[in-house]
Amino acid sequence: MTSTAHGILVGYDGSPGSERALSWALREARWRGAVLTVCHAWPPGDALAAAGQGEAVDPARCSGEQCLARPLRFARDILGPGQVRPLLAAGPAAQVLCGNSARADMIVVGCRGCGGLAGSLLGSVGQQVAAHAHGRVVVVRGHWHPAAEYAPGRVVVGADGSPASRAAIVFAVEEAALRAVPLLAVTALADAPGSLGGAGRLEEAAGQDVARCEKEHPEVTVAWQVTPGQPRTALLEAAAEAQLLVVGGRGRGGITGMTLGSVSQAMLHHAACPVGVVHSP
Repeated sequence: MTSTAHGILVGYDGSPGSERALSWALREARWRGAVLTVCHAWPPGDALAAAGQGEAVDPARCSGEQCLARPLRFARDILGPGQVRPLLAAGPAAQVLCGNSARADMIVVGCRGCGGLAGSLLGSVGQQVAAHAHGRVVVVRGHWHPAAEYAPGRVVVGADGSPASRAAIVFAVEEAALRAVPLLAVTALADAPGSLGGAGRLEEAAGQDVARCEKEHPEVTVAWQVTPGQPRTALLEAAAEAQLLVVGGRGRGGITGMTLGSVSQAMLHHAACPVGVVHSP
């Protein structure tokens, strides 16, 4: 069972992207034995007075309840009534999700919702949640095949020895164990610190994190790939056939004060599979 109030918290607005996010989150909640919270948010507006009554009626809330009715029924049929909860809130969707992220095991969003611009690779909600939410965020994008006949790919994680990378490895190996698939850790040295021996220190730190991962999860087959190239290229190539790519929110090469590094940004826009972004505690 989950130790947080919201468990797996998924954003839902009825768009195809949010449908895929709900499907991903539902399977995740089932694997983890966690509560699933389905969140629908809307811009705050004035409530209307009910005809002949003194109470206020918010048409946006009524619309939100209607929007969640079908997905809640679907999720409860699979997980059970006590394992699925609605979360309805007035406010920008990203703000609502980020505000509740500290009380969730992870946040799951689609890559683009109803408000996204046609042709955009990542919507503003996914971008903001990945950058500002606490803990773990999964943006469901690219290929993801829940069909029974689909042969699942491995889980890929970026490893650079940073605190965020270590948190990402913990999440990634959990996901590989849940799915009974191998884990590939990728270390790219091109973004190593420019000081003498920087690449060596990065490789050593990442290697220690990977070794710890192998020791703590002997049930998972762990491979480690070290490349002299750019992390963007190495991770995108490694994740081409993966079912999940996990990166830290900001690695060693990030600018102090940035909530999301350039590598994480690139993965969110271009990866061929769902992307997990983990911020260090």
